[in-house]
Amino acid sequence: MSRPEVPPLPLNIPGLRLMGQVLLLLVALFATQAQALPVYARQTGQNCLACHAGGQFPELTPYGRMFKMTGYTIGTRTEVPLSVMGVATDAFVANTNQGSVALANTDKNAQPVFAAGSVFLAGKISDNTGGFAQATYNNYDSQDPNGNSHGYLRSDNMDFRYADHLIDQERDLIYGVSLNNHPSVTDPWNTAAAWMQYVPAASTAAYQFADATTPFPQTAAPANTAGLTTYLFWNRHLYAEAGTYRTANGLLSLLSFNNTDAQTPHLAGGWNPYWRLAWSQEWGAHNLMVGASGMVAHLYDGNDTTSAANLGTARTSGLDMQYQYLLDPHTVTAQLVYNHQETQYSPATFAASPAAALTGVPAMDSTNLIRAKLSYVYEAKYGGSLAFFSSHGSANVQGLPDTKGYTWEAFFMPVQYVRVGLQFTGYQTYAGATTNYDGLGRSAGDNNTLMLYVWGAY
Repeated sequence: MSRPEVPPLPLNIPGLRLMGQVLLLLVALFATQAQALPVYARQTGQNCLACHAGGQFPELTPYGRMFKMTGYTIGTRTEVPLSVMGVATDAFVANTNQGSVALANTDKNAQPVFAAGSVFLAGKISDNTGGFAQATYNNYDSQDPNGNSHGYLRSDNMDFRYADHLIDQERDLIYGVSLNNHPSVTDPWNTAAAWMQYVPAASTAAYQFADATTPFPQTAAPANTAGLTTYLFWNRHLYAEAGTYRTANGLLSLLSFNNTDAQTPHLAGGWNPYWRLAWSQEWGAHNLMVGASGMVAHLYDGNDTTSAANLGTARTSGLDMQYQYLLDPHTVTAQLVYNHQETQYSPATFAASPAAALTGVPAMDSTNLIRAKLSYVYEAKYGGSLAFFSSHGSANVQGLPDTKGYTWEAFFMPVQYVRVGLQFTGYQTYAGATTNYDGLGRSAGDNNTLMLYVWGAY
């Protein structure tokens, strides 16, 4: 059942012109309200360090993972379960005049912008139920014929749970059920597809090469779908989760809030299975996880769900690992992910592709991704990270996926809940080549991007 084409609700938040003004505004706000905590901290009475590694959202500590798996129910229900988050950024692309990237397409290059803002409704509902609901405002959601950008507020990650925790001399068992809108958003580790990319970037062309747009692990179905999964965590070692996803329409349309029918992903039927297994070990200040996950999704291209010609299939599988060392004043996190995706395109999509003119070429692409990251935080105030990414695979329909590069980052928290960061993304290979990847003389290194950001939450 399709929803009517109702235009999304506009939210006229003006872009921020000067990064310095943004920083001063955030510092003033949080300096005067140093005792005010985001919603989960208010609920539990804990400092952000208890749940987040080095105080850095969204990476979780063992306690943070426990809080999430027990349905966000630890602590006392808050009267106003709301938090907000905002990000202002400034990007500098190495070359905006070469090849397929022209200066006119990167008009926000070297200009500070308000990238995005989110509002969260989250926390404990009862002793066994709780949730996390995020709506995000994209300041550059669309452009009109005159080239003016317009922002809209749409659904983001949502996760509503029932959970229980059973403890006796022989067992420690957490189990629960989640209604959510994004495969892997339920995952308690930050190697999951929904959580590994954590610094938002503006959606303007000047940010098309920032770290947020580099290859990250994926699931077969996108966000703004509707899923029901069950999970358990046995003796603080074995985590297992399984469930299925469908189109977020009808009674489930809240999970794709403010997306029109054409913008909502359409899955065939209600059997699009997702699974996750992980083994966790804690000793002293150390904790280690090794895991695997996968999904199969039958996805329509566009919102025409009546024709089999528009139906394709995506399959993902992956292996991941995360190590943490948490002992004040030091926090170390190491992450490694291998992700494989196979996409069997719909006949309609394949027929419209350049590959359709070639004989013997299958209507399928496969991509292999390796992504690694090492981060360090000192005194929950100063930190940095180094990440490496490499993707390669076939190019039958969607073009060459081969991209390789790295991202380094340094950040500083002048006051609690404000982070100022500098992030550089460098490319060794882009779209299958080191030089002239677009046929117009552009090299991979021309895409190197330096991004300054200010990120605040309350």
